[in-house]
Amino acid sequence: MSQVPVPRLARAIVVVVLAGFTSVYVLAGSALAIVAFGLQLVYVLRPLRRFRRPWLLVVQAIVGYAATLGFDTSVGLLGFLGGSLLLTPAWPLAPLVAVSAAVIGPVDPAISMVLVALVVYGLTRLTERVDEVHAARLALAMAAAAEERLRIATELSDGFGSGLAAISTGVRAVLGQPERAAEVLGEVVSTARRSLADARGAAAGYRASSLTPEMTTARAMLTAAGVTTEIRAGHREPLGPAGALLAAVLRETVTEAVRRNTARTCVIETTADAVEPGGMVRLRVTHDGAPTAEDGYLADLARQLEQAGGGLVTGLSAEGWLTVEAALPEGPVESTDDPGAYRLSVALLAAVLAGFVVKGLLIVPESLVVPAAACQVLIVAMQIRVINGRYMRALALMALLTYLPIPVFGKAWLGVAGFLAGPVLLAFRWTVAWPLVAAVMTSVTVSSVLLGLPLPVTVNYTVSTLVTGLVVYGLLELAQLVKELQEAREALARSAVVEERLRAARDLHDLLGHSLAAILLKCELARRLDPVRARAELEDVLAMAGKAEADLRVVSGGQQALSLAAEAESARSVLVAADIRVELDLAHDELPAEVENVLATVLREAVTNVLRHSSARHCAITTAAGEGTVRLAVRNDGVRSAGGRPGSSGIGNLTTRLAALDGRLGTACADGWFELTAEAPTPVPAG
Repeated sequence: MSQVPVPRLARAIVVVVLAGFTSVYVLAGSALAIVAFGLQLVYVLRPLRRFRRPWLLVVQAIVGYAATLGFDTSVGLLGFLGGSLLLTPAWPLAPLVAVSAAVIGPVDPAISMVLVALVVYGLTRLTERVDEVHAARLALAMAAAAEERLRIATELSDGFGSGLAAISTGVRAVLGQPERAAEVLGEVVSTARRSLADARGAAAGYRASSLTPEMTTARAMLTAAGVTTEIRAGHREPLGPAGALLAAVLRETVTEAVRRNTARTCVIETTADAVEPGGMVRLRVTHDGAPTAEDGYLADLARQLEQAGGGLVTGLSAEGWLTVEAALPEGPVESTDDPGAYRLSVALLAAVLAGFVVKGLLIVPESLVVPAAACQVLIVAMQIRVINGRYMRALALMALLTYLPIPVFGKAWLGVAGFLAGPVLLAFRWTVAWPLVAAVMTSVTVSSVLLGLPLPVTVNYTVSTLVTGLVVYGLLELAQLVKELQEAREALARSAVVEERLRAARDLHDLLGHSLAAILLKCELARRLDPVRARAELEDVLAMAGKAEADLRVVSGGQQALSLAAEAESARSVLVAADIRVELDLAHDELPAEVENVLATVLREAVTNVLRHSSARHCAITTAAGEGTVRLAVRNDGVRSAGGRPGSSGIGNLTTRLAALDGRLGTACADGWFELTAEAPTPVPAG
């Protein structure tokens, strides 16, 4: 994706397209077209959006009709007004503007008015959607992680929660009825051993859903053995069951290479079918270690891969390098994608292209309408296909369909060149694309001269080629931007799920696994001791079971007391990653736990709002201690409205939390800065 921020790039595309439309009317002698262009920017540029008011539509109507009725400007200029109406609750008036255009002017300019209105509406809506998708990417990742945390918590509570409860019940029964110690302790030991095995299995399962940690471990092992290692990860996470088998293949291959100690270079590569989720994911390990006669350490894994619908192949390259390649079906990946915006972009592109086709067919001789329409439909199909990739074959076919029919259809076919200019801008770097577009425009000029067209008509066709190309490019580029953003957002959500599973795996192994292992050890020890000493061990088991239940809550995603300082550092990291300059100044003393928890929560919500609902470039986070109070302030320069988001449930929740502490939440807006403040008394009054 471009290094330019995506929302800014989207708005720049819209401005260029609107400027192209305006140039047509300016060249025709309408100075009011520049005014109409300036008014339209209010709907596109963020700093001007505060001027979106009903009176703006009135001014646009005055400018549009003054130009068309008073200065004989083409009624196509009314498309700016029609597009603006479609963007507001007054959209039912847009068809009336189209009707008035048909009454005032000929059919061709009236169609142009409808096309301009659709382009203005569609590009502006797509730009807003780009803003929304771009801003919501972090929120979606957080939601995906929270959902995965809830799923993990349910699984663990159903399994380990009942196991720990059974252990505690059994130990209490032994302490209350020593005569049943042998019988009950046997059951407790079995339960503890089963729970420990389940914990280790669950940890391995959560870890195995991702191949990335195993690749990191493999790199560490090889590097420690003096093997130069290169990792090329091209798969999507999480992999699910496929990850476990591929991780086993990688682990066995790397272990064998280290054991032989003959390899000096190793390349680990993963790829996945890019067509759609559910394709094949492939792992390839290549190293320069020579194989031995007793190779067969992967035979069992090869059978497992075959049973799972995949396969494993080993062989030697021409240079004598050993290659191990394993492939498995990726498995279904749940999509969090919202196809609405992408469908809108495709539908809008199809509608605009259809409008251009109708305009062209109006001047085609009746005897040639059918073949001309067939060629136009083929061109439209190629344009839709280009959305999914920059296909050179489609571009070559469009070039042929642009120039070969000109001797047959004459000047009616000159407008088709704009359909070629748009994909050219999309397919090549601008240093190459713009000279090619200039060549396309020159070809239109030469064709017009050869056809004997008047100079004004020649200029009109040449300029229209550029404008049509910009419109097509804008629609295609925004459609791709929306699609790429959605894919990036989904990838971020999948990464959050993987991170949550890896966190659960770490906690299961380090916390719950340790507690269960200690419980098992104590129970087995109690079985071999006399009743007096066994009782002391069993009392320890009860305490350990209570600790294990607390560990289970942590593994399930439960949070301990929040730290305002830690939350501030986390906020700094997130904001800096979003290219926002941060000023952090914490000047508060030690706070009661209740106050620190609430202020940390306020800070988290404030930073989330900065990321989601503003265009901030600077953010200041400060705390100050007064007489019996502490004050947190979060300021940013990306204000969109004076009151923030009054309907936000997050702000409402924070207000309620602070009110419970006799504190208060405030917002203020001045000089382009938005400030959220939270004040709470310290210490907290009793009750």
